[in-house]
Amino acid sequence: METTMRIGELAKRIGIKTSAIRFYEASGLLPEGARGLNGYRDYGTDAMERLQVIQLAQRLGFTLDSLRQAFAQGDGRVPKELVLASLQRRREEIARMRTELDAQDAELQRLAQAFTEGWSRGDCLEANGFIAATLDSAVPVGKKA
Repeated sequence: METTMRIGELAKRIGIKTSAIRFYEASGLLPEGARGLNGYRDYGTDAMERLQVIQLAQRLGFTLDSLRQAFAQGDGRVPKELVLASLQRRREEIARMRTELDAQDAELQRLAQAFTEGWSRGDCLEANGFIAATLDSAVPVGKKA
């Protein structure tokens, strides 16, 4: 017989609030706990494992919608091919984001340097006007000059 726990114990073991568990149930990410004769919800280790997967996936940047779709496959277990494909897609997203962030960082560095040089020369640069002029001459992210 599988060991069961109430929502408070489950929340404590996982390190989340009971309201989060109820939210995951209401949003279709976690099957509702079975009701005991006393009316309390009882959860097994499968619920604990599902919550751990949800936490890991969220920490890695997966959306709740993508998790919901993955759990909808078959018997609630996510097929390994789908897991690997999802991991690869997320890595590609991160690589794109990293490229965009690197371009933004370079632009910020260029702006800071231009302000520093102008102000050190005693130029009376207004930030708004200077940024607008700089943006007009800036190369859009992802484009080469």
